Amino acid sequence: MVQLTSGICSRLSEATPAEIDEIGGGYTVQLVSIKKVAATSAAAPAIDRYRIIMSDGVHFIQAMLATQLNELVANEEIVKNTVVIIDRLTCNVLGDKRLIIVLDLHVVSRDEEKIGNPTAAPSLAQPQAAFEAGTTVSAPAHQASHSAVNEPRPVQPGPATSNRPGRSIFPIEGLSPYQNNWTIKARVTQKTEIRTWVNQRGEGKLFGVTLMDESGEIRATAFNAVVDMLYNKLEEGKVYYISKARVNLAKKKFSNVQNEYELNLERNTEVEECLEPSSVPTVKYNFIPLAQLEQLPTDSICDIICVVKEVGKLEELTSKTNRTVFIKRDLIVVDKSQYAVKLTLWGKQAETFAADDLPVIAFKGVKVGDFGGRSLSMLSSSVMTISPDIEEAHLLRGWYDGIGAEKTFQSYSNMSSGGGSSMGFNRKEIRSLVDIKKSQIADKAEFFSTRATVMHIKSENIAYPACPGCGKKVTEVNERWSCEKCDKTHERPEYRYILSMAVSDWSGQAWLQGFNDAGLAVLEKTADEIMEMKERDESEYNAYIAQVTGKTYNFSCRAKLDTYNDQTRVRYGIAKVSPLDHYEEAKYLRDLLLTSPWGQGA
Repeated sequence: MVQLTSGICSRLSEATPAEIDEIGGGYTVQLVSIKKVAATSAAAPAIDRYRIIMSDGVHFIQAMLATQLNELVANEEIVKNTVVIIDRLTCNVLGDKRLIIVLDLHVVSRDEEKIGNPTAAPSLAQPQAAFEAGTTVSAPAHQASHSAVNEPRPVQPGPATSNRPGRSIFPIEGLSPYQNNWTIKARVTQKTEIRTWVNQRGEGKLFGVTLMDESGEIRATAFNAVVDMLYNKLEEGKVYYISKARVNLAKKKFSNVQNEYELNLERNTEVEECLEPSSVPTVKYNFIPLAQLEQLPTDSICDIICVVKEVGKLEELTSKTNRTVFIKRDLIVVDKSQYAVKLTLWGKQAETFAADDLPVIAFKGVKVGDFGGRSLSMLSSSVMTISPDIEEAHLLRGWYDGIGAEKTFQSYSNMSSGGGSSMGFNRKEIRSLVDIKKSQIADKAEFFSTRATVMHIKSENIAYPACPGCGKKVTEVNERWSCEKCDKTHERPEYRYILSMAVSDWSGQAWLQGFNDAGLAVLEKTADEIMEMKERDESEYNAYIAQVTGKTYNFSCRAKLDTYNDQTRVRYGIAKVSPLDHYEEAKYLRDLLLTSPWGQGA
C-alpha cells in the first residue's frame, strides 16, 4: 500500500499563509474527491475550476487546483482516489478567509482504494463557503467565485525592497482584474523592439515583454511615455519584482501567451530587479508534434521542437505599392512524428539565422498558417532557441542521428515530398477527380495530388484589393484604402488573386479554389497587372483569360468539408500549382519501366 505523509493535512490546515509557503512540497496525499466548480461571474469569462479534497489517511482538507492543472483532470490523469505528491502550493487570502491552491503535483498511483477513514482536519480558517460556486467569501457580488479562486494572498505592507526576506509574492497564474495589491517575481523571457504607429487618432509607440514564473506566463505592454521609462530597464533573461500594473483581459490576436489576462505597464508601475539567486524558470514550453498541426485552427499559436532539415535562401519581397521591403527565409523542419513543415523567419530573425548543421531548435509562440495545408511563421514575439539544453532536445537529437535521418517525412503539401521537382506534388500517388469525389471526407482535411487541365476560370471577382502590409482586404474611404487590421491607409491597394476554376481529367470535372500563388501560376501575371488590363480593355482581359485555359498542371490540393448557409459540401482548395516538367515526367516513366517486371526482365 502507498504510504501517505502522516499529519500533513492537519499541519496545512492549522498553518498561517506564511507558514504554508515554508512547508513547501514533497508530501504524498490521496485525492478522495475532485469536483468541477464552474465560474458564474458575468464580469469575466467562465473558467472551469476543480475543488479537491486531500487526505493523509487520518485527516482531510479542501483545496483548489490551479488552472494549469485542469488538463490532468480532463485527460483523467488524476481521478478519485489518485495518490499524488504535492510539489507546490500557495494560499489565497480574502479578508479573514483563506483558500489553498495547488500549483503543481505529480501522480504516484491511480489504481488505489480509499486509504483509511479520514475526518476533517482541525482548521483555523477553512470555510466550506469558499468552495461553493458563486459564493466567494468576503468579496463583492460581482467578483463571485472567479475572484476567490484566482487571487493568491495579498502583498504584505512595507517598502518594496528586492532583498527583503519578508516580501510576499503572487504567482502569475493567480492574477486577475479584481486585485490591485500584488507583486510578482518573474523572468523576462522575451522583449520586443519598440514599434511606432501613426493613424487618424494620432501617433504612438509601444513595446511588450513576456513574463514567466513557476506558475505560468503573462504578456505585459508599455505605451508612449512608459516606453521611455521601462524599455532599457527590462532586459531579457533577468528576474524582476513588478507591481502596480493594470490587469486586463488579454487581446488574443496580439499575444501568443496562454493566459486569460495581460498587464498594462503604467507610469506608477514599479519594476525592480531581483538581485538574489532565483529559481524562476527561463522558459516554459508546451510542445506539440508537427503531425497535430492540422488539428489546430488557422492563426493559432503553438510551441514546437524540431530538427532543421533544409535552410532556404534569404529572400526579399517588395511591396509594389509603397516599395516596402520584407526579408524572409524558409526552413523545412521535421520531428519524431515524421512530418515536415515549412517555417518562415522574418526580418532580423531571417537575416541572422546561420545554423547549417541540422540543429535542433525549440520555437515558442509560432503562428499556424494554412498555406499549402499547414505552415508555420515566426512572429515578433516568438522565441527561437537553437540547441536548447532540455530533455526533449537531447532525445530528438539522439533519435534523428540514430534513425530519423533515414526516415521518410510526410509533408503538408507545400514542400518537396520526394516525388519530383514539383513542390508538394507526389506523382506516385496521383488520384483521378472521380476517385477524389467518391472519397468520404470526414471533419479532418484530406490532401491529394492530381493532374488536370484548366477548362474554365471565373473572370468575375478574380482578385480583391489587399493591404500591402498584411494582405487583408481593404476598403476605399475618401479616395484612400483603409486596412482595419493594420489601422493604416494606403494610396492604392495591392490586388491579390481569389481564384475559382473548373478543371478536368479523363474521369470528370471539379471546381478548385485557390489564392494568390495559384493565380500567379495559372495566369502568369500579377493580380495588379490583370486588374489594370481589365480596367483598360475588357475585351483584352476576356481574351487573355481564354488564352490561359486549356493548359495542364500538377495540383496539390486539400479536400475539406465546408458549411455555408446551413449546407455542407466538400471544398477543394489548391495548395500548389506546378506546370508539367516533361523532363521529370520522362525520368519518372523511365524509372517506372526499369523497376517493373518487364523492365527487369529486359
